[in-house]
Amino acid sequence: MSWHPQYRSSKFRHVYGKAASKDKCYDCVPITRNVHDNHFCAVNPSFIAVVTECAGGGAFLVIPIKQTGKLDPHYPKVCGHKGNVLDIKWNPFNDFVIASCSEDATVKIWDIPNQLLKRNITTPKKELLGHARRVGLIEWHPTADNILFSSGYDYKIMIWNLDVKDAVLSKPVKILDAHKDVVLSMSFNTDGSLLATACRDKKIRVIDPRAGTVLQEGSYKSHKVNKVLFLGNMKKLFSTGTSGWNNRQIALWDQNDLSVPLLEEDLDGSSGLLFPIYDSDTHMLYVVGKGDGNIRYYEISPEKPYLNYLMEYRSHSPQKGIGMMPKRGLDVAACEVFRFYKLIPTKSLIEPISMIVPRRSESYQEDIYPMTAAAQPALTAQEWLNGINKGPLLVSLRPGSEAVNSLPQFLEPEPLMKAADLSQQQGGGGRISLEDKQKPKEIEDDRKWLKVEEKLPKNEQMCLSNGFDIFERPPPKTENELLQMYYRQQEEIRRLRELVIQRDVQIKQLELELRNLCTDKGNY
Repeated sequence: MSWHPQYRSSKFRHVYGKAASKDKCYDCVPITRNVHDNHFCAVNPSFIAVVTECAGGGAFLVIPIKQTGKLDPHYPKVCGHKGNVLDIKWNPFNDFVIASCSEDATVKIWDIPNQLLKRNITTPKKELLGHARRVGLIEWHPTADNILFSSGYDYKIMIWNLDVKDAVLSKPVKILDAHKDVVLSMSFNTDGSLLATACRDKKIRVIDPRAGTVLQEGSYKSHKVNKVLFLGNMKKLFSTGTSGWNNRQIALWDQNDLSVPLLEEDLDGSSGLLFPIYDSDTHMLYVVGKGDGNIRYYEISPEKPYLNYLMEYRSHSPQKGIGMMPKRGLDVAACEVFRFYKLIPTKSLIEPISMIVPRRSESYQEDIYPMTAAAQPALTAQEWLNGINKGPLLVSLRPGSEAVNSLPQFLEPEPLMKAADLSQQQGGGGRISLEDKQKPKEIEDDRKWLKVEEKLPKNEQMCLSNGFDIFERPPPKTENELLQMYYRQQEEIRRLRELVIQRDVQIKQLELELRNLCTDKGNY
């Protein structure tokens, strides 16, 4: 009989939620009062977009991510819809393109200017006119460029190819009509080859979007599903909903068998919806309650018990919607692994909440930041429509890593190239080749020299490309920000001093070795 320990080892066991200070929040934002069950907020490293109250038609605000504090009551809006805006989503590969859908049965694509908005935007870049009734959901394809999915109250999911010159599109490239009721949720697997949906008829479906065929369909009598989510490449689905006793409930499913859930758990008796959000890099699952201030988070494992409860972030302010910052917008120096933007309509406030792994060291923590999805598409729209599947392009979150990748373009000396390649191999998991195993001492000595050769040019590059560079970073607004910048500079100075001391020691060692060699030759 095997013994299972009561406590499991995990890097994310002590993750905690930290709300931003008042000066880092977005205040006086007229958040929508619409009761539709959506996030109503979309975030990328450049902007935060939030659906707002608007007399006559629908509108949303696009605020630069660094423009915190009180919002001007006359701040310009994006207001081209004739009905309430129900969903907004940023293009994952272009921080200046956003899609919106509305009760007016249209989907619109907007270009957001690089500079601060000075007047309302009323003319969209593209307009999609395929649905007969209001459009409640939109989703961008995770790996293919310019592919958008929209779902309406006409029970249809439409696939749009935006890689065309026409400003008005009335014919989608594909219509999925497998549903007999309103689609409540859509989710893609990692490479976008499968689509999972939750429908008001209480069924979960796994669909091949290009063929239009339903691969799996299932429902469970004690679980009325509201939202469904693909758990990355785990071959599992996660759903939130309600039980027969109207308790809020979560369930885990095998994507190849939707007859019975692998796991089913009642959470509480509240009436608000549960939004599931999955981080495939850390395998952490967040469950955000609408109408309450709680965020529960779990860790997903491929073996039983599959779902491991970590902790719960609690707050007295209930959230109406939630926005999520992509991984490339996180503060890796603070060991931030996720960031939410919480909509609090009672206070007209958007409050950032950072999920932080407590670490003493301020250096880059490679073990909690694996390679993550880049902001470049892996496929063109036509390639995906032709049947090609490809996972997302991956990028490192290490500050200055883009500068290291661009070294070949500047024709640096060959030893530096080797050093950069070697450091990338070590960062990728410390793999040693067969030749390295045969000559461990020689390789170790070589690596020490290469590290020394690599460090100074790399530091010079990092001074130019680091996210905390004083030239690229805006001037500090508060005393706290000024202190943080001062401490970072002190840490950099200390590190450079250590490097100089290390070089001096190595020079002395070499001088001693040379003297020893000379004396040995003199004796002979």
